Amino acid sequence: MLTVGLTGGIGAGKSEVSRLLVECGAVLIDADRIAREVVEPGTPGLAAVVEAFGEEVLGADGGLDRPKLGSIVFADPEKLAVLNSIVHPLVGARSRELEAAAAEDAVVVHDVPLLAENDLAPLYDLVIVVDASPETQLDRLVRLRGMTEEDARARMAAQATRDKRREIADVVIDNDVPLEDLRRRVKDVWADLVRRAQATSRPSGAPRSPQE
Repeated sequence: MLTVGLTGGIGAGKSEVSRLLVECGAVLIDADRIAREVVEPGTPGLAAVVEAFGEEVLGADGGLDRPKLGSIVFADPEKLAVLNSIVHPLVGARSRELEAAAAEDAVVVHDVPLLAENDLAPLYDLVIVVDASPETQLDRLVRLRGMTEEDARARMAAQATRDKRREIADVVIDNDVPLEDLRRRVKDVWADLVRRAQATSRPSGAPRSPQE
């Protein structure tokens, strides 16, 4: 098994790269998706978030109002740290379960937005960073996600710098390019990952987690 940490700044296009890797045959463990699951209505995770931030972060349906919570935590590093302390252990436990279930010769890609911020690079055999210029990130967040420029800049500022992400990268995938160019680059990276997986063996029962 080869474990890969995949990260990139918000708006860099990491989700597109993860989708392309899955098309190639990767087993994807998506930390963001798991993070949503562990705070669904009725979960201990949601109860802990409400205890920390108040019922104002709940929507009318009793679920988490993510835009409201985001507006609270992304402008305040201390509150963001509180949220992370609640969610990360839950995400880690679920990620370990999913990795343990993968085949021995699998390429397991952990899609982890905060990999650089939480110094998680040593947990993986290899780290891939999806890179785009800040101008590209800002344009995508405003034009494609409908964020205000102020909100987009705040979320970008709350993450690791572009230089810090690139420092931890074993592989950098440039996403300031057309989709077809990105697709070709991902296929080349995939071929290398398969070669590495075939040359790598790890005893079963020793999975790693993106959040532990």
